Amino acid sequence: MALMTGDQYVESLRKLNLEVYMFGEKVENPVDNPIIRPSMNSVKMTYDLAQMSEHEDLMTTTSNLTGEKINRFCHIHQSTDDLVKKVKMQRLCGQKTASCFQRCVGMDAFNAEYSTTYEIDKVYGTNYHEKFKKFLEYVQEKDLTVDGAMTDPKGDRGLSPSKQVDPDLYLRVVERRPDGVVVRGAKAHQTGICNSHEVLVMPTIAMRPEDKDYAISFSIPTDTKGVFMILGRQSCDTRKLEEGADIDVGNKNFGGVEALTIFDDVFVPNERIFLDGETEFAGMLVERFAGYHRQSYGGCKVGVGDVLIGASAVAADYNGASRASHLKDKLIEMIHLNETLYACGIACSAEGYKTESGNYIIDLLLANVCKQNITRFPYEIARLAEDIAGGIMVTMPSEKDFRDQKLGAYVDKYLKGVASVSTENRMRILRLIENITLGTAAVGYRTESMHGAGSPQAQRIMIARQGNIAQKKALAKAIARVEE
Repeated sequence: MALMTGDQYVESLRKLNLEVYMFGEKVENPVDNPIIRPSMNSVKMTYDLAQMSEHEDLMTTTSNLTGEKINRFCHIHQSTDDLVKKVKMQRLCGQKTASCFQRCVGMDAFNAEYSTTYEIDKVYGTNYHEKFKKFLEYVQEKDLTVDGAMTDPKGDRGLSPSKQVDPDLYLRVVERRPDGVVVRGAKAHQTGICNSHEVLVMPTIAMRPEDKDYAISFSIPTDTKGVFMILGRQSCDTRKLEEGADIDVGNKNFGGVEALTIFDDVFVPNERIFLDGETEFAGMLVERFAGYHRQSYGGCKVGVGDVLIGASAVAADYNGASRASHLKDKLIEMIHLNETLYACGIACSAEGYKTESGNYIIDLLLANVCKQNITRFPYEIARLAEDIAGGIMVTMPSEKDFRDQKLGAYVDKYLKGVASVSTENRMRILRLIENITLGTAAVGYRTESMHGAGSPQAQRIMIARQGNIAQKKALAKAIARVEE
């Protein structure tokens, strides 16, 4: 079974014995929990779209490992065309969910691991690459969702992993056995891990020789003994628990969810270890994963941006202001910013190249430029959306007031915009804008645009490293006929 249906995916999650906590209590049924379910629906969409003939070219491809038809989220990129289609697929998924659909991190981790394990084996004669390929064949055959886990809590940022007062602030090996290792630590900001079958762990920074126990990469099922998840809070998250809050939720069917994931003395078998102590390759793995994931933002955030631009245009219509020249200009600016982000995602893909292992990697400089723009443009797009929507977006009464026998008539009367549009529809579109810019979806759009795949400074460091100032100086000196 190389392709699961959306319904099969949901049922596969029911078979997992996940240990998930939220608001200080264990969640006994994560699949049907009202707060978690919308995030699971976003992942389900990646399975549903793969079943549709009109999206087959983007959502599916042929495995280089087995020759079978697979979901593109499980694919190892074989060309620049694959890289471009990845971005287009992510835009499509963003358009369909207006949220984070959570499978990108695993896909990006696959491709970073694929090339890095090959190069480790070349130097050390290890067999990480073959073990990783075997794991990936399993993922492709079952069409699994895999959480890519990179970000450690980090503790004191001025200290390396092995110098921390609490050695567990970076995930590490605490025991070695003939058949595997035991690890302890945590991974923060884990998007969609409670909707994943496996967790693929990677180091979070370049390592020094003394950090050997922290240079560990592996994959295990998410319901492995000792793994548990503490879900993060989001703005307006408990609206999903309220009765009669269909309008207030905004994006009712889709969403994202993050977790602090704890590894409490977890055993990892040898066959699932893909890096263990080769500290000089930790930086390579981090850099390649970050590059792929920064490319991803040129697709997923653009798709959500498409929905937000559309909602803003509808709000302008409902407010009776769509003909105002300044609102037209604001929508044009939103489109310009959004398509610039998309252009960056496509550019770093088109300029990709083949690694020693045979898979394709993006142009790292352009991928970091893409993500640097992502840290800025969605904030401006959100600001313009809030400007167009008007203050009523965050001050209007609740749906319960709107449905109330006494109050409803007043809410309906005084929240009316254009006479031909119902107050309910106006409220729905305004709540959608609120959800994307300020509410639960903001985690997957506004704030994640800043910190996902590394904070802005991380990209600036890479831009400085990849920017080749020396070559640019030489070009200028040649044109100016400078002789030194």
